[in-house]
This record gives sequence, structure tokens and C-alpha cells, in this order.
Amino acid sequence: PVELINAISGLKHGGAYKFIRELLKHKLVHHDNSKYDAYRLTPLGYDYLAIKAFVNRGAIDGVGRRIGVGKESDVYEVVTEEGETLALKLHRLGRTSFRAVKSKRDYIKKTTTHTSWLYLSRLAALKEHAFMKALGDNGFPVPVAVDVNRHAVLMSIVDGSPLTQVGPSRLKDGVANVYRQCVDQLENLARHGLVHCDYNEFNIMVDTESTDITVIDFPQMVSTKHPNAEELFDRDLKCLHKFFLRRFDYRAAEDDDGREDPVFFEIA
Repeated sequence: PVELINAISGLKHGGAYKFIRELLKHKLVHHDNSKYDAYRLTPLGYDYLAIKAFVNRGAIDGVGRRIGVGKESDVYEVVTEEGETLALKLHRLGRTSFRAVKSKRDYIKKTTTHTSWLYLSRLAALKEHAFMKALGDNGFPVPVAVDVNRHAVLMSIVDGSPLTQVGPSRLKDGVANVYRQCVDQLENLARHGLVHCDYNEFNIMVDTESTDITVIDFPQMVSTKHPNAEELFDRDLKCLHKFFLRRFDYRAAEDDDGREDPVFFEIA
């Protein structure tokens, strides 16, 4: 409400309006008078707040090109004062329906019906940063977690391409090795009490020179104690089977040195 904005701003009567007008011009806030005269923060405005916080902390010095677009996030190149390039992931949970988000995210209460997309995006960022840091500290091949603010996660740039962009000619004789790493990490997560829940060719990066993989995207991860953990684990494994068969015509079961499938109840 406008009255609340004026009260919080501490400016003289009407003094906040010129600032609101400037924010409105740049689409950082949205005017809504359906119920009463009010303004709300837009996703772009939330982006600016997060970026400004990183700049104030000295974490970044500039924002570059967009390098990734997903159903629920955008990823940008950013640069530090020292000239190091990092990745900035901005969560966008509003791109999917609330029902789809609630079914995938265990931190959203099942009884919740009305929740701000900006708030849900912030929860996703906090969870992803926490998981990424914990996994990195335990030797998992994940990006280095640098910082988090609001819905934005700052992390190291990954050397490689999403597996979905890698064809047989780029991996050559490394297909079996990449498949083995993918299944190894799926099993390692379960041994540490976690199921990825979105473990597919879009969330596995591969360096085609070394054939080393990096796992990304963690907000939807659940505990192996989750009621549907075994089903979700098996679904992740089947995603790998389908992709490697479709893209590389590779079946581990037909490879003498192929990686055997892990069994959930034996490792979790």
C-alpha cells in the first residue's frame, strides 16, 4: 500500500512517489490498484536487489551475458573485481505452475495455497546453496558455492557442456566412462542420504576433453527417508538409461565392463 511505503521511507509527504515513479519506469515495481492503491516488486526488481547486495559485498563487479535458461532459472556470467568469471543463477519458480512446483519441492508445505513466487525462489536458492556447499565439502563433483542472496546463487563456472548438448562424436570412446561416473554419483548421493530427483542430461555437465562430469541443480533434492525416495531414485536411474540408449546407443548391461545398476534399499 502507498501509505505503508510512505511511512517506511521516512520521506516527507509524497516524497516517495518520485522514486516509485522511477522504479515503475524501469519495471522494477508493478502498480496494482485492483483492491487498493499499491505497488509490488517485480522479478526484475528482485534481481536488482540481489545483484546490488553482491556488489556491496564485493562479491561481483559486473554482469555479463546470459549463458543458460531453464524452466525455473536463468544463469548469467558475472565478473569479480579480480577479473574472475563466475556464474550467477537466478531462480524463477513462477515459470511453472504452483502445483508442479509444490509436487517437486519438499520445503513447500502441502497445505500452502497462496505463496509469493519471489519467496519460493528465495527458498530454492537457499536450499541449493546449502546443498552445493555441503556436497562440495564432501568431495562431490559440483560447482563451488560462493555466495547466496535472496533468489540468487553465486557459484564457480563449470568447464564443460550439458550432457544434452554432447553427441557421440565429441565423447568418442568416453561414453562408458561418463555413464559410470553418472551412476557412481547417483549412488554416492544415496549413500549420503540424498536423492537428486532431477538427475538427467540437462543437469549433468561433462568436460569432453577429460570426460569428467559435474552435477548441477539441487533445490528439488530430497532425503532417502522421503516416502517416495526409492521411486524417485529409480526414476533418476531410468532417465540415464533412456538418454544413453537414445543418444549413444549404449546399454551398460551389454558392456562386459559396464557399470551395474545400484539397488536403492542396499545403499540408502
